[in-house]
Amino acid sequence: MDAATHARYTSTAIALHWVIALLLLGQFAFGLLLDDIPRGTPARGYYVNLHKSTGILIGLLILLRLGWRWTHTPPPLPDTMPPWQRRAARLSHVLLYGCMLALPLSGYLASNFSKHGIKFFNLVRWAPWGPDDKTLYAVFNGAHHLAALLLALLVAVHVLAVAKHMLVDRDGLLLRMWPQRGPPVETAPSTLSMENR
Repeated sequence: MDAATHARYTSTAIALHWVIALLLLGQFAFGLLLDDIPRGTPARGYYVNLHKSTGILIGLLILLRLGWRWTHTPPPLPDTMPPWQRRAARLSHVLLYGCMLALPLSGYLASNFSKHGIKFFNLVRWAPWGPDDKTLYAVFNGAHHLAALLLALLVAVHVLAVAKHMLVDRDGLLLRMWPQRGPPVETAPSTLSMENR
């Protein structure tokens, strides 16, 4: 292991990573279960609005995570990583962030081109600011489903890459993002960088 493997993400970055990962996993499963609820029933409206509401909150957390990421230097990748793997890591992280942003945004836009709008946690109705337009709704809803599929594929690649680093390379890469006991380690804010998460 080189020095880079002992560097860690900030405790805030680690917390946001795992909270968002778990919330996205739950939201993805929730979205799949919605297909089993018949359209036009009160139950579907109730659960669809829960899905929309949690999606909005996850979207805000993702923005918070991006803000933190842009203002805090991530630990460097291990020196043992070949250049092509570094480039692949940078690209995959950019794509992951892009999908994480596109998913709640496309869902929010689709909701605003439907007469139903959003009933935030089934308590407060947010009237749609757009017209009830089936074409625009279909475009944004299709983008929402596509972003979900791409995110699932990228997460699978991400998990496989981490498994390779832990089981084959044995460079301790996962430990940089794994919660630890003891006092948190924070790094100083830095210039904009998207080298890795």
